[in-house]
Amino acid sequence: MNKAVAGPSLLEKIKQQKILLFMLIPGLLLTFVFKYIPMYGVLIAFKDYNPLQGVMGSPWVGFQEFQQFLSSPNFMTLLSNTLKLSVYGLLLGFFPPIILAIMLNQLLSQEAKKKIQLVLYMPNFISVIVIVGMIFLFFSAEGPVNGILNHFGMKTNFMTDPIFFRPLYILSGIWQGMGWASTLYTATLVNVDTSLIEAAQLDGANIFQRIRHIDLPALKPVMVIQFILAAGNIMNVGYEKAFLMQTDLNLTASEIISTYVYKVGLVSGDYSYSTAVGLFNSIINMILLFSVNKIVEKMNNGEGL
Repeated sequence: MNKAVAGPSLLEKIKQQKILLFMLIPGLLLTFVFKYIPMYGVLIAFKDYNPLQGVMGSPWVGFQEFQQFLSSPNFMTLLSNTLKLSVYGLLLGFFPPIILAIMLNQLLSQEAKKKIQLVLYMPNFISVIVIVGMIFLFFSAEGPVNGILNHFGMKTNFMTDPIFFRPLYILSGIWQGMGWASTLYTATLVNVDTSLIEAAQLDGANIFQRIRHIDLPALKPVMVIQFILAAGNIMNVGYEKAFLMQTDLNLTASEIISTYVYKVGLVSGDYSYSTAVGLFNSIINMILLFSVNKIVEKMNNGEGL
């Protein structure tokens, strides 16, 4: 009986791919220096940290800071506000880029498509400060939106009413990032085999049938990956925009974990407590990421992504 031919050993594989592996070194080095070494600071969450004593010189307090946060009256409000802002933003903001990419893909004129894409991509390059400034300008008590509402006998202060904080935050984010987020879907649709489209047209399929049976199946793998990545960042709501949109009257809706960490840690100087809150936020994020990945695997009949 002939012996099975043994495949290349690990050392041989490394020799064959040595150039590619060498190219990985700068990325791995940067990741180690800026991602893994800073994890040393996580120890602050378990200590009564004093900058003069340093991380190792500060006394251990165990899970005291975590217990303080979990038992604080602000805990449920902060967690609820963060989850609502993230989950609503994910659910409302996930499909517009897909719809936009499908609509752009149906345009026959490449020149018109390029011009529309240019207009839609532009908001992505506007800074957060400018975006918030625009929100205050348009939705302030004397802004144009209230000016229009005055003609119908209605007037409200969008920037101080907690009810309007989340819609303004989420919708402005969708407007800003929708065009740029659609690029990946647009690139996927461009690579769809044209013979499939031609065959569907010859069979008499209308535009909705072509979208259902050709475009959406092609987009499915990208949609799954994008959803997992977005779900993994549910708790990572950047504090900048929320902090800039905060007023004394809308704090009940606008105070989230990231703004709370900023105020407690950098403003008040309670480094141990703020680190514990930030670490708690990261742990919840990691749990959500693994949970969503498992759910997607089950939806794909147990197949890995």
